[in-house]
Amino acid sequence: MSDSADASKQEAVPPPHAASDGAPIATVAHFVGFLLIGAGIAALGFMAQHTSHAHGAAPDQLASHGQALQVYCVAIVMDWALLYYCWAGVRRRGGTIGTLSGERWRSAADLLTDLAIAVPFWLLWEGTALGVHRLLGPNTAKAVDSLLPHTLVEVLVWTATCITAGFCEELAFRGYVQRQLRAFTGSTALAVAGQGIVFGLCHLYQGWQNVVVIVVLGVLYGVLAAWRRNLRVNVITHAWSDFWGGWLKFLVWN
Repeated sequence: MSDSADASKQEAVPPPHAASDGAPIATVAHFVGFLLIGAGIAALGFMAQHTSHAHGAAPDQLASHGQALQVYCVAIVMDWALLYYCWAGVRRRGGTIGTLSGERWRSAADLLTDLAIAVPFWLLWEGTALGVHRLLGPNTAKAVDSLLPHTLVEVLVWTATCITAGFCEELAFRGYVQRQLRAFTGSTALAVAGQGIVFGLCHLYQGWQNVVVIVVLGVLYGVLAAWRRNLRVNVITHAWSDFWGGWLKFLVWN
């Protein structure tokens, strides 16, 4: 066979983001590295919950309101760093951001379809969160209410934080962790459950009861991603739920 024929055959191979869910998108070592990063984030969260309260913070609060902007900026940097780590891993195997996110919008109809799915999914998400909170009972962990935005600048930076979380965390946990677990275990159910647990533990700074809630919500996100086979609706609902729960609902209800 000629060199030109070999080249044509190689060009016909589908790109990495078109590969089946059975193919790992990064190495085992890279995935272990992600889990170690997650363990570090969980450990920092545990320490934040069990150390003396920060300067100026009430005993039942994780931090004082004066630290809000600093916390938002740190969260943004950490989310982008985590996504960069995932992207670097898939890039070594020829992948792209599309490997993590799935298909982009190709038409207005795609966008409208995703919005039509996002609204009932968000209502399900809110109902599930409320139900699990009530099932678990009163939360004794330090709260993060003091970090909610008050001023215009804080609201703007909080909005950027929510958009960043919606994009970066969905690609990291549902785009990377879930696909890797699906490849390693051969089970979609185990992959969805596993990424939900990792996702929840990375929020340990909110206390164990909230971790349980977030694990359940992470599983919902995982089911949505497995069904849709892309993260478009995930990103929309994740960003919106953070924005709603962290500021807008208090403005509407108060």
